[in-house]
Formats: sequence, structure tokens, C-alpha cells
Amino acid sequence: MGPLIHLQPLDLVVSTMLVVAAGVISVLLRLGIGRRLAVAAVRTVIQLGLIGLVLEKIFALRQAAPVVLLVLLMIFFAGREAVKRTGRRYPSVYLDAWLAMAVSCLAVGGVVTQVVVGVHPWFDPQYVIPLLGMILGNSLTGVALGLDRFLEHLAVRRAEVELRLAFGATRAEALTPPLRDAMRTGMIPILNSMAAAGIVSLPGMMTGQILAGSPPLQAVAYQVVVMFMIAAAVAIGAMLVVLAAGRRLMDADGVLRLEGLQAR
Repeated sequence: MGPLIHLQPLDLVVSTMLVVAAGVISVLLRLGIGRRLAVAAVRTVIQLGLIGLVLEKIFALRQAAPVVLLVLLMIFFAGREAVKRTGRRYPSVYLDAWLAMAVSCLAVGGVVTQVVVGVHPWFDPQYVIPLLGMILGNSLTGVALGLDRFLEHLAVRRAEVELRLAFGATRAEALTPPLRDAMRTGMIPILNSMAAAGIVSLPGMMTGQILAGSPPLQAVAYQVVVMFMIAAAVAIGAMLVVLAAGRRLMDADGVLRLEGLQAR
């Protein structure tokens, strides 16, 4: 394996031209996404630059408190982003998203970092932060899709749900079809990624490991762990947020309470 190639500022400038090319295509075809693309590019540079500086400090300190604080902040922003991607909202939706993301991230991340990888000390930022970041970054999409699908189902097909209740279905029975539909929708991105891994694409963790000089089979092992942990986190997170939404929007007597459900 050759040494890691370090990028220079000029290399980043050249890569910026690629984004500019995408912006030019947007203008020529009148796609209307040029401004969004520019804002997204600027945010990418600023956010990644800031987190790079923060991680350097945290890696140098090697203390538990900064790692825990950063993970909590990541969960906070992940939950917020998940809700922002839904078409409908209800009171307490942010709290439900945060709790779902926190439970799924910490449960799955704990198994991976403490059992599978065997991180020592338990808070080692070199492993804990990247792995939990990958869980949050990927699972928030599945959680958002599942929640959006569930709320859309209740709003558009309310009569169908109420008909089940009228025929004697319990709350759990009435909400089972929309829950299943939401779970299937939330799992689509990770299922597609798993199906294409190694054939159509080389996923991020594997690519990063190879670029860093790791043997390909070791990189594959890490990537398998990452994809499995993301699948578990998406399933748990989507299930929890949908169950929480169901309890918020249907009371114990089986009456739908959609007065607070609003479109963005």
C-alpha cells in the first residue's frame, strides 16, 4: 500500500470547479437549483471545516466529556434535520424525532463500538464520533422518510383508518398498515445501498479505509459492519418515531386527533 496522498489548497480549488460545472449546467438547463447548490457548497465547506477544527481539539484532549457533548449535539441536529424533511408536522414531533434518533444511535452505536470493534477507552473519539456520525447521517434519511409516509397516510387516508376503528379494531390494529408502509419506505435507501454495494458502488467507509492504506479485505469488513449498523439504526429509529407519532395522533380510545397535524 502506498502512503496517503495529502491534498493541498490548490487541489480543493480545482475540485470547486466541479461544483461550478454543476452550477453552469443548472443555469443552462434552467433547473432553478443554482442558488441552492451554491448555498449547499458553502455550507459544506464551512461545516466540515469547523467540525475538522473541533475534532482536532477533541482528539487531542482524549476526554469523555467533550465526546459525549459532541454526540448529543449531533443527535440534536440529526433529529431536527429529520423533521425538516417531512411534509407534515404535529406538536412534539421534534421531541419524538430526537428521542428516536438518540435511542437508535446509542443502542446500535454502543453495540458496534463496545462489542464489535471493542473501542478502548469506551469514548475513544477516533472511533466513536465517526461511527455514530455515520449512523446519524444515514439513519436520519430513513427516519424522515418513514415519519413523512406515516403522517401522509393518516392525513390522506384518515377515513380508511377510522373505518377499521369503527369495525372494532384496536389502536394497534388500526395503525399497523400505515406503520408497515412507513417502515418499508424508510428502509428503501439503505436496502438500495446494500444491494448495490460492491457491484455498482464502493461505499464511503470502504473507500476511506482503502485511501488510508488499509488492506481491501479489512476495509470490506468495516464496511459490512457499517452497513449492518445503519440498517439496524434505520429500522429501530423509524419504528420508534412512527410509534410515538401514532400515540400522539390517536388516543387510547381509538380516536384520531389530527387537529394539530399541519402541512409545512
